[in-house]
Amino acid sequence: MLDYDREADAYDSSRGGEPRAEAAAAAVLGLVPDLVPGRPGRLLDLACGTGIVTRRLAAARPGLRVTGADLSPAMARRAAARLPGAVLRADSRRLPCADAVLDAVTSIWLLHLLTGPADVRAVVAECARVLRPGGVYVTTVDKAAAHDVGSDIDAVLAARPRRPARDAADAVTAHAAGQGLVPAGRACFRGVGQGRSPRDTIADLRRGWFTMLPPGDPRTEELAARLARLPDQDRRRPDPVFRLRAYRRPAPGA
Repeated sequence: MLDYDREADAYDSSRGGEPRAEAAAAAVLGLVPDLVPGRPGRLLDLACGTGIVTRRLAAARPGLRVTGADLSPAMARRAAARLPGAVLRADSRRLPCADAVLDAVTSIWLLHLLTGPADVRAVVAECARVLRPGGVYVTTVDKAAAHDVGSDIDAVLAARPRRPARDAADAVTAHAAGQGLVPAGRACFRGVGQGRSPRDTIADLRRGWFTMLPPGDPRTEELAARLARLPDQDRRRPDPVFRLRAYRRPAPGA
């Protein structure tokens, strides 16, 4: 896993920056219902990172009180610069929130980072616990699969051993159902600026990304050699398309 404290300063520029954040925020907000008239709403953005998406969520819904949360101190500091007074450090498995106090919880690019099904179950359970009746949990699913865009790079990497998808949509839906949440919508958005080039993929492969091959494994170098023979070494292939799922806590009598 990345050291997000070390990555914080360069994270946005290496992940599509504002265009990607704009696409993500728009898709998320399309799954967050309108506020109940006469009552201020609250949204918690888990694993908010640098706050680049969180800030857009807050700006787009001025009547919605948006708070960001991240476990990485460096990420939380950067997010706090964008949303002063509205960012906290928190472990998504143990949220510092009372029961049934939030209208929405979002987690964009979080579940795929967790170590196993138990952690995913714990995060989904916490998100369900803090939701009011009628509130929604919105999360990305199947992140790794989104990067397989049918390119020549994907053809080379097809045989690599892969880590199990912690954020597989069916598994997340099952965890949500176990907490009394019901499906409430789907959306997708383009990961602007995240298309892979062969040269960048070689560097990522040698760091052990998107594979179970350890750095230095002979099979890593075999794949790297094949990637190095592809044309247009610095041309990015198509951007991934990320998927969102929403789950709602039913209101009594609904």
